[in-house]
Amino acid sequence: MSDNVAQLGGGEHSHPMEFLLAEELNLPKIGETRRGWVIEHRNNAILIDIGAKSEGVISGAELQNMDDDTRELLGVGNEVTVFVVNTEDQHGNVVVSFAKAAEEMDWTRAEELLASQDVYKGKIIGQNKGGILVKLGQLRGFIPNSQISRRRGNDEGKSKPATNIIQTKVIEVDRKRGRLILSERAAEKEARQAKRAQLLSSLREGSILKGRVINLADFGAFIDVGGVEGLVHLSELSWKRVNAPADILAVGNEVEVYVLNIDQDRERLALSLKRLEPDPWTIIDEYYQVGQLLEASITKLTKYGAFARLDDDYALEGLIHISELSENHVNHPRDVVQPSQTVTVRIIRVDKDQRQLGLSIKQVVSDKFVEADLEKLTTIQE
Repeated sequence: MSDNVAQLGGGEHSHPMEFLLAEELNLPKIGETRRGWVIEHRNNAILIDIGAKSEGVISGAELQNMDDDTRELLGVGNEVTVFVVNTEDQHGNVVVSFAKAAEEMDWTRAEELLASQDVYKGKIIGQNKGGILVKLGQLRGFIPNSQISRRRGNDEGKSKPATNIIQTKVIEVDRKRGRLILSERAAEKEARQAKRAQLLSSLREGSILKGRVINLADFGAFIDVGGVEGLVHLSELSWKRVNAPADILAVGNEVEVYVLNIDQDRERLALSLKRLEPDPWTIIDEYYQVGQLLEASITKLTKYGAFARLDDDYALEGLIHISELSENHVNHPRDVVQPSQTVTVRIIRVDKDQRQLGLSIKQVVSDKFVEADLEKLTTIQE
């Protein structure tokens, strides 16, 4: 190095205009990252043209430990990025490092991933009691056990770890301390949200889906269908009477469900099991006939009659018209029956198209049905 350049470097006696000379000569600075071109391979060094008066030199332990892939990247004529380690060693060389530059760029990339919260796919390179080690370029990131997906098995990552690819998000970067923390759970959460959004956008009312029972409540069953949670209300579990969801379902059951309604904003689905079963009104002739006697529970009173739910599997509701409540004149149904009261009724009308049952208390004992009742009694006794 010439005397006029060697005198640069400052000190309290340096000339105040020396920085202009440094800029003119494009002198490197320690800690600086530069782009350059590989110009020569020697037995113990690789020379890099970094645009300064002297070439940068990669040598020493870095060169000895360099793998074949890295040496290929450092082929003569290739453009590379290097980190200035020393502006002048004992031999007057500018010492640069390819690995250090790559590491610095990886730290920058890690900081960008932290800011953007983009998902990063990396290789698992090891595992210990505290968590999983993941490679991010030249850096080693760490996923604590608290940030590992619950779906990942305890032994996963121990066998052939380098072949395992894991999706993560960067949650902490501390370049000074060499600390890089990632989270698989954060990436998994985003993946689930994306999957939910995609599923919801593709669904239509009337779709039939496969799902799994994840929770039971008094009012219904919660079903997971591909990452979206849906509710089968108690009234939609079956056409038949169901007192509680646990009577017909258990957590973990695999079921098919019918989509009743889609709430895009809340990402919720209203589902049904009974819509996949035959509607009893389409096969009502197999279960109910005019003249049939059944137990029923009064559900509602109106000025023109009382509604009653049949005490059988399907628990269909029918109307007892005010004129069918009693042989005597009735001013209001409450004069004869009360809500929740159990009564014996006779079916006097079945209207499949209108989905209506006509019931009667007055005709429970009626000459009109005596013969049919006797035939049924005889059949039962036989």
